[in-house]
Amino acid sequence: MKSKVYFTRVSEADTTEAISRKLARLLEESGVLEFIRQGFRVAVKMHFGEEGNTGFVKAEYLRVICDMITHKGARAFIADTNTLYRGRRTNSAEHLQLAHEHGFSREATGADIVVPDDSKEENTIDIPINRKFIKTAKIVRFFSEADAVVGVSHFKGHIMTGFGGALKNLGMGCAARAGKLQQHSDISPVIYEQKCTGCQACAKACPVNAISMQNNKAVISGLKCIGCATCIAVCPSSAIDVPWESGGAAIQDKMIEYASAVMKGKEGKLGFMNFAVKITKECDCLAKDDPRVSPDIGILASSDPVSIDKAGFDLVNQACGRDIFKELHPQRDARKQLTYAQELGLGNMDYELVTL
Repeated sequence: MKSKVYFTRVSEADTTEAISRKLARLLEESGVLEFIRQGFRVAVKMHFGEEGNTGFVKAEYLRVICDMITHKGARAFIADTNTLYRGRRTNSAEHLQLAHEHGFSREATGADIVVPDDSKEENTIDIPINRKFIKTAKIVRFFSEADAVVGVSHFKGHIMTGFGGALKNLGMGCAARAGKLQQHSDISPVIYEQKCTGCQACAKACPVNAISMQNNKAVISGLKCIGCATCIAVCPSSAIDVPWESGGAAIQDKMIEYASAVMKGKEGKLGFMNFAVKITKECDCLAKDDPRVSPDIGILASSDPVSIDKAGFDLVNQACGRDIFKELHPQRDARKQLTYAQELGLGNMDYELVTL
């Protein structure tokens, strides 16, 4: 049976106010938040964007979502987790400050802004899942203990998974730092010496100082590397990549297994919104303003994270007239996450698109 994905078109010419009105209608007519009950504590999972990045979903749109949650007698908390890579989102204090600078406050959104400090053991939880790669997932406790989870994602490309949407927002986004490390553990990038110019951008960006310079060429220490892929993203000469043929693609499987851990016990209490606007090559973790690689598409809503990601993937590629994600990340098979998520029963790749 097909899952329903509700869709409203958005163009670059639309104002913030116009998009907010379209979002409100989408939520009302789709009924995607109908599962929320009075007294629920609802974790609204999103990405606050790295410093200098403008691709994240705007606070004004979170206001629309949180107002509907509040109207149902529930309490919304807009939440994100800390990162592996170097930047202002590696610890809760700076992460919260950056969120505020990007417009996320209780006054602006009608919800509390939360970034749990997962360096404290009481803020994480181990969830047994006994999957192919992950036996026990390490999740930020806040998401596990919430009565419901609403995923709000910026749909865009991604350097490790081809694209990022609802599934990545769950699997990678709700993991504690130890869980993110677990997902990246088999990924140690290699440097193609003939391409390396010795610019040292990778060494400066590495959060664990795993990169040194030898004979004016970068060298990665496999013992220190945590697989965060920051070096791949910042290299201006494409001299660094993951040896995918050696198992690097397993990161997508691990991410999906983590998504299953977040969804465990939340059956019927999940909703997803993907904003396929300002679609960029890389995710919002990069501290720069990435240009568009596709026309703006619109906003999608569904209770099925697999269907909503597959619909976004199809709509973007239809608008571009080709598989833009494969073109941007030729060694990544972006469909892999969708196929495995369906295999694990997280959702359905077969969907019905309902345009509002």
